[in-house]
Amino acid sequence: MNRLIKKANVLIEALPYIRTFKGKTIVIKYGGHAMSDAPLKERFAQDVVLLKYVGLNPVIVHGGGPQIDKMLQRVGIEAKFRHGVRVTDEATMEIVEMVLAGKINMEIVDLLNRHGGLAVGLSGKDGGLMLSRPLTAKAWAASLEKDLDDGEGDEDFGLVGEVQSIDPTLVRKLQQDNYIPVIAPIGTDREGNTYNINADLVAGAMAGSL
Repeated sequence: MNRLIKKANVLIEALPYIRTFKGKTIVIKYGGHAMSDAPLKERFAQDVVLLKYVGLNPVIVHGGGPQIDKMLQRVGIEAKFRHGVRVTDEATMEIVEMVLAGKINMEIVDLLNRHGGLAVGLSGKDGGLMLSRPLTAKAWAASLEKDLDDGEGDEDFGLVGEVQSIDPTLVRKLQQDNYIPVIAPIGTDREGNTYNINADLVAGAMAGSL
């Protein structure tokens, strides 16, 4: 009962903001570390579904770094990082896509649906949603506004990408049909190469396009 009273009080306090933002799209970045706490996962799903019920349009972009690390360890692949970026070869990319677009994405969709939402999972490869290109060390340094010269020149990060453009048509269609889109940060270029993309960058680009 106390929990219900607390939720009612929160809604009363939030009412002015609900009125202001009703019908608006909000992009939520859901990080991999937050997924490691089961009760927190449940509350996250409840809050997202509540946002939908009160008239907002949530779009979820999720990460999954810790989960990727666990799977890489399980299959005997060493996780390598450079300047905070996961260096991604083809074998690593296969695991990244399996974990992000497969396991984690489906778990979030299932969780939202069990809490009364209508969620659907996709990645940047679906429906021409996200066009990507390789991320270079120079571009990453520029985005951080830091000098990251480590003597290795502009060596790239392998199959790590950045967002080149977003086509929000698919996401908007899903929103019109009352779905909650759940997006894995996997992209592709014009040649069909698959890239692992930082979820924060994807969330920012998605918010800008919507």
